[in-house]
Amino acid sequence: MATYHIPEENYYTKDHEWAQVDENVVTVGITEFAQDQLGEVVYVELPEEGAKVTQGEVFGVIESVKAANDLYAPVSGTVIEVNASLLDDPGTINDDPMNDGWMIRIEMDTEKELANLMRAPDYKKLVVK
Repeated sequence: MATYHIPEENYYTKDHEWAQVDENVVTVGITEFAQDQLGEVVYVELPEEGAKVTQGEVFGVIESVKAANDLYAPVSGTVIEVNASLLDDPGTINDDPMNDGWMIRIEMDTEKELANLMRAPDYKKLVVK
């Protein structure tokens, strides 16, 4: 059984995105579990800087050799930064989905939405069978 790195300080979605909160800026990526399930990531489609995203709505697409999956915004707000290096080298997500493989940074509209996300103990229950 695989062991996944699930940082306690992050928030998580049921769709396996992680959200790292630094004041009102949320960095978003996919979890190690999601990367493991996808297999080798070959393509990502991410929004433009300045785009508005809505909690629970699709903000991009990730494709692997196995499947294509939508990416869901953990919070609502404005995309203030996109990890453009992933467009040229999506393999970074395979190597380091929790750090260098981050996807977007969102300036969140309200911290209240964080209450809708899972914390690490609940996310662990979802992925560790």
